[in-house]
Amino acid sequence: MMKPELSFVPASRLPLFLACLLLSACSTTHLSRYTQEKDPFESYNRMAYSFNDALDRAILKPVAQGYVKYMPQLGKMATENFFSNLDDVTVTCNDVLQLKFKQAASDGSRVLFNTTFGLFGLINVTSRLPKHNEDFGQTLGYWGAASGPYLIIPVLGPSSVRDGVGRYADSFVSVVGTTDHVPTRNSAYVVEGIVTRAGLLDNEKILENATIDRYSSLRDAYLMRRRSLVYDGDPPRQRYEDFDD
Repeated sequence: MMKPELSFVPASRLPLFLACLLLSACSTTHLSRYTQEKDPFESYNRMAYSFNDALDRAILKPVAQGYVKYMPQLGKMATENFFSNLDDVTVTCNDVLQLKFKQAASDGSRVLFNTTFGLFGLINVTSRLPKHNEDFGQTLGYWGAASGPYLIIPVLGPSSVRDGVGRYADSFVSVVGTTDHVPTRNSAYVVEGIVTRAGLLDNEKILENATIDRYSSLRDAYLMRRRSLVYDGDPPRQRYEDFDD
């Protein structure tokens, strides 16, 4: 009886073929470990993702597309400037908590001048000052708190345990979150959500054309972006098997 052999692999390339199999097995193991470490709630997260995706397709995306199509350019600019100015209040508070006093002075100046000379933020009169991105989730990361498991929050979208806590903490200094008049506060949340969703329309097209599993792509992109923000765009290099934030 003839012994079975790998007739489809030339003998000269058999060592290379076996090495590729070994590397593939190692990569699969690392990806499995990555998922267990960063996404232990994957079953729940996928259900929450499906719910959010259905809600988005039925309501949020059509409304955002209508906003982009029918809102005059001047109106869109004023609305985006207004919410950007409100965001700068939260950013400035987190600048201080991270001891970034020079950045806090810059962001605080944006709030002061845009609120006064910019008619409550409708006009951006501080375009020469950079717009920063800081929140309490980043502040926790700045002081060493790990990201924790990936977590999708119904309606609100991608997050993590640390960022979920940060989002709640930011609501105590957010101008919208601290507004006592409930109808006004809820209306502001809705408009802000529409503006945010409209800003994602172009990026969504790229994602749909480039990926098969949108859930995994969004998860990895979110975690990478948040890590970059915590380290101000210069995160320390990690070993492939190192999954701590």
